[in-house]
Amino acid sequence: MAEQDPGQERRRRDFGRLDRPPPAIARASLPPEFGRRFLVFVDTEEEFDWSRPLRRDATSTTAIAAIPEAHRRFRDHGVAPTYLVDYPVADSDRCVAWLRPMLEAGECAIGAQLHPWVNPPFVEALTAANSFAGNLPRDLEAAKIATLAARIEQSFGRRPEIYRAGRYGVGPNSADLIEEAGFRLDVSTRPLFDYRAEDGPGFPVHPIWPWWAGPRGTLLEMPLTSAFTGRWRGMADRLYAPAGRVPFARSVLARAGLLNRVALTPEGIPVAEALDAIRTLLAEGVGLFSLSFHSPSLVPGNTPYVRDAADLARFWAWWEAVLTLFAKEGVAPARPEELVEAAWAPAPPRADALASTAPAPLSHGPRATGL
Repeated sequence: MAEQDPGQERRRRDFGRLDRPPPAIARASLPPEFGRRFLVFVDTEEEFDWSRPLRRDATSTTAIAAIPEAHRRFRDHGVAPTYLVDYPVADSDRCVAWLRPMLEAGECAIGAQLHPWVNPPFVEALTAANSFAGNLPRDLEAAKIATLAARIEQSFGRRPEIYRAGRYGVGPNSADLIEEAGFRLDVSTRPLFDYRAEDGPGFPVHPIWPWWAGPRGTLLEMPLTSAFTGRWRGMADRLYAPAGRVPFARSVLARAGLLNRVALTPEGIPVAEALDAIRTLLAEGVGLFSLSFHSPSLVPGNTPYVRDAADLARFWAWWEAVLTLFAKEGVAPARPEELVEAAWAPAPPRADALASTAPAPLSHGPRATGL
């Protein structure tokens, strides 16, 4: 029997990882009739003080009460958000009562978001590294995903098919486990951002286009949309990372209109910058956008982004301006199931063909600690 190529076996084993950029062949093709579209994802979660150490008992979910009113605002623009609920929300009868009527009316989707520190089983130590689910041992990450999916199904009567790792915390086993658990769409990657200094994943060279992930190549990845803007954006790959090592350099570049990194979220991103990024991407031919925010931002005082009523007014002004621009440019809202169906219209490339072109691994921080 011929010996197997160890390199080829490694590529097959590691194919489709979310914590590594995909090969170009993995890009999902969307039919022209799908058009230019955008999706809105809401990290629907407990409130907690982001400046303090993580706690298993920090599970207040009172801000979920603000979602029905926020939902009406989106509905008025024809938007059906996806609410990515984590375990404390799915485990709360009160939260489910606020969310389930919108699901049953067909006005939203319910997905899963894994915050490992408040998601059983509780085996790992509470450390910064372990707040990224992808750092956990494979069996523990799998158990947390399974527990979350089962609780959501019990609460909402439907098994979730959309997944996000809280803190964008995917790791070497995540795609395999997400695919194996029956999820069809993952929305965990955040291109242009890098969390390796915090022991998390790095996405500095991940694409913003959708792509096929998982060992079988059947998990559709829809990254959050981010863009570089400014006169020097063409040199971002050479300038942005080094600028981060010089105090205030990135701020100076952004204020000078030379180079700015913009994520499509109202949290920490001024509306003028978001509109500039959307226009820049549209001019480049980008036709699919993923926007996101955290549900605690709907009530002042829960996040650094919305501290008072004035911040909340700016939050909604951001959405009004962005949704108005999309409407003007003919970018229509889409539901996640529409995206998945459109991506499956042309047959995805075979997993073995994708694996043969898998990229070399990136350098990553340490894995789970204190287990």
